[in-house]
Amino acid sequence: MPGPFVVPVHGDLDLPAKVDVVVIGGGIIGCSTALELAERGMTVALCEKGGIGHEQSSRNWGWVRITRRDPREVPLMAEALRIWPDLAKRTGRDLGYTRAGVAFACANDTEFEEHERWLENLKDYQIDSRMVSGREFRELFPGTEMDVKGALFTAVDGRAEPQQAAPAIAEAARDRGVHVLTECAVRGIQTSAGHVSGVVTERGEIACEQVVLAGGAWSSLFARNTGLRLPQLKVKNSVIRTKPLQGGPESAIWSNGFSIRKRMDGGYTVADGFRNIVDIVPDSFRYFKDFLPALGSQWKSLMLSFGGRFLDEVRVPNSWSMDEASPFEYCRVLDPKPSFTLQDKALQNLRRAFPVFEKAEVAQRWAGAIDVTPDAIPVISSVDDIPGFFIATGFSGHGFGIGPAAGRLAADLVCARAPVVDPAPYRFNRFSDGSKIEIISGF
Repeated sequence: MPGPFVVPVHGDLDLPAKVDVVVIGGGIIGCSTALELAERGMTVALCEKGGIGHEQSSRNWGWVRITRRDPREVPLMAEALRIWPDLAKRTGRDLGYTRAGVAFACANDTEFEEHERWLENLKDYQIDSRMVSGREFRELFPGTEMDVKGALFTAVDGRAEPQQAAPAIAEAARDRGVHVLTECAVRGIQTSAGHVSGVVTERGEIACEQVVLAGGAWSSLFARNTGLRLPQLKVKNSVIRTKPLQGGPESAIWSNGFSIRKRMDGGYTVADGFRNIVDIVPDSFRYFKDFLPALGSQWKSLMLSFGGRFLDEVRVPNSWSMDEASPFEYCRVLDPKPSFTLQDKALQNLRRAFPVFEKAEVAQRWAGAIDVTPDAIPVISSVDDIPGFFIATGFSGHGFGIGPAAGRLAADLVCARAPVVDPAPYRFNRFSDGSKIEIISGF
């Protein structure tokens, strides 16, 4: 099943002998980190095993929202909302960004009260977010037949085009001197006296003093080969892209039955607003205790599946040497098969809510592998055991909108600058220092 068409980024042919920092992973997190570092005068190599933005960075819903974020992510997302409006000018490219608002519909009093309580997380920010009644919701979304108690509506939230964003940021990073290396998997890191001294790629070695792992769904496997335990699993979300349609809503909507986001071409991205598929794989057992609290609190929305993915991952080695091909060279792009059942149900629910979508035609279907952590917030952190090694991963389905700010925070840590927000909630060692791992807002 082919994924979405991503604006192509042609990788550099020449491998640099030495840079200050190697960033592993060409999704929006890695690209944003590379751009931030380059703007601070660092020499950078951005290494991607496949194509820029070809995995979850181009397969997500395209939301840029602070609404219903985990409270621990709110400060970082507030920074992202400040960054996004200037990204087109900064990169010199169109990312499809616009502020059109996001609404989280409330089916009943319980949901309304829950969303109303969440608003307390924004009390220290000048952000236009409010509860609206069912009547006001119908005024915001004319043509709807949704019977809702109300909604949490944030006018400053917006949307962008996932198939354009990471490529635009990568090209802007190259404009500033970053070596953009596609189809260039990093097999592992090298150390000298315990400190990072370089990486080995499939095309040769690059000397460096710092490495940022922004490998998305592949990060746990890469970390394992370095001797690190990074609890992270994959969750599959399936998406429909419709052909252009007149008369649909401008603002994005989340509900239990569907989620939609208008696209630049006039079509819509449609997905199930509630359910995701979790394939049972070897890592499910490896990290079972880590994810048990999440399973207990999120079981209604997680559909467990046992099938071919288990056998695929059983065959993936957990370690390899630098002089042999790594698993990243055998699978350039994770392209999971979407769930037609969930997609069709979401479209059916959407058509009941907005009859105008009876005319909507399906243009494409795809799925993506979301990198999730046990507490559903990312790791953006140095690694104490390997000085010079940093991790930015596990964004748990929230990475696209927060990506530019996550890249800024990662660059702050690499450069040893005052961090743009407190990085303590995102520290890597929270999984090993006895901290209570708590899931608040979920995946």
